[in-house]
Amino acid sequence: MKSRAPIPGPRYGALLQLLRTAESLWNASRVFFARWDLSPSQFNILNLLYDHPPGCTQIELSRRLIMHRSNVTGLVDRLEARGLLQRQASATDRRAFNVILTLAGQKLIREIQPHYYEAAETVWGNIPSARAQRLVDELGTISRNAEQIAEASGPS
Repeated sequence: MKSRAPIPGPRYGALLQLLRTAESLWNASRVFFARWDLSPSQFNILNLLYDHPPGCTQIELSRRLIMHRSNVTGLVDRLEARGLLQRQASATDRRAFNVILTLAGQKLIREIQPHYYEAAETVWGNIPSARAQRLVDELGTISRNAEQIAEASGPS
C-alpha cells in the first residue's frame, strides 16, 4: 500500500509568505543602508546605541539585537575602525567594555533616521496603523511559538 505524502495545513502558505517577506525586507534594507556603507546589522547597533546614550556592553547588544556575541564583536570592530563607536572600560566590570557612539556615529544616525523612518512607513503602504499593530501582536505570537519549537527540538 502506497503511503500518502503529508498535506500542509491551511496556514502553511502564510508561513511561506512570511519567510518571503522577511527575506524581501532584509534584501531591501541591505540596499537601503549601502548608500551609507552600512549593513542592516551595523545600522541596528548604531541605532540602538543612539537610543541608549550611556552605551551597552557587547553582551547587552547581542541580547537586544538577538544575535550571537561573536557576530556583535565583528560588527563593533568594523564600526569602531570607522570611528562611529568606541569601547570604554566598564565602570562596574573590569572584564567588560561599554560600547558608545562617537560624535561621528551620532551624526550619521541623525542623517539616516529621517530616510529610515520614511522608508518604514512606505513599506506598509496603505495598511492602516491599527492593522499594522494587530500584525505586530500576531507576529509576536508566531515568534514565541517558533522559539518554543526550537527549544523543544534542540539538543537534550
